[in-house]
Amino acid sequence: MKQKKIFATADFSPTQAELEILRTYKKRSQLTEIWRRLRKNKAAVLGLIMLSIIFLAAIFADVLYDYDTVVIQPDYSSTLLFPCAEHPLGTDELGRDVLARIIHGTRLSLTIALLSTICSLSIGGIIGAYAGYIGGKFDSIIMRVMDIFLAIPNMLLALAIVAALGPNLINLIIAIAISDIPRFARILRSTVLSIKDSDFVEAARAAGAKRSTIVFREIIPNCLAPIIVQASIAMAAAIILAAGLSFIGLGVQPPAPEWGAMLSSGREYIRDYQYLVLFPGLAIVITVLAFNLLGDGLRDALDPRLKQ
Repeated sequence: MKQKKIFATADFSPTQAELEILRTYKKRSQLTEIWRRLRKNKAAVLGLIMLSIIFLAAIFADVLYDYDTVVIQPDYSSTLLFPCAEHPLGTDELGRDVLARIIHGTRLSLTIALLSTICSLSIGGIIGAYAGYIGGKFDSIIMRVMDIFLAIPNMLLALAIVAALGPNLINLIIAIAISDIPRFARILRSTVLSIKDSDFVEAARAAGAKRSTIVFREIIPNCLAPIIVQASIAMAAAIILAAGLSFIGLGVQPPAPEWGAMLSSGREYIRDYQYLVLFPGLAIVITVLAFNLLGDGLRDALDPRLKQ
């Protein structure tokens, strides 16, 4: 009886350190499972490889071609040269190497896509998370405002913002970010509504956690799957939107090597020098395709309902 009493009163609850080890092991197991699913998707792997090459080109652009002397400075002795050994993709109307400008344009396009997506994700995610968690009139008002923005096409909304603020890189990023905020807000709201009554959220409430603590430490970390998928799609859309605005003169201004601006300057010579629009257009298509392939693969890999 004495032995049973001692055994019954012994404390076998895990310590905080043990709980952290368990959480870390669980996260690693989840990441391993996600990577296993992603590797089985050949299209997603292709997209990942393409994006790796694109990001490497952006990172080492200055190593490959000097920005000032090759990308920006005109060379009137080499204008409108067709692709050759010295200039693999030819030269433009100012004698600048097209390949060098496309590679440096990769850095510019990825910067626009990354910064605009981070901004729209941060603002839209917080708005959507609080709207879903608080609910009631606050949720209704916020979602009606988001619906108004969603009723306006992205290009039209971004065009109006850039026209009001002025055409430059910073204003372009702001315009693209604002146009994407409603989509992140709606996605986070719908995800929060599905998990806000879960046991771990109720436990946090019972422990006396503040609303902001519950939202940022309990709810948002459990919404990462849809956030990651939407972010990959948003980056592809941002590249297209930036190229479109630059094409009509409301984005990045010359002589910066932005892909849309290169298309705009090359359209005047499209009849005789098709490569001036072909190669920048291919750069846009390949980059957007890579993001979409990876986004579709991540959606399948992060979906817990899939059994592979």
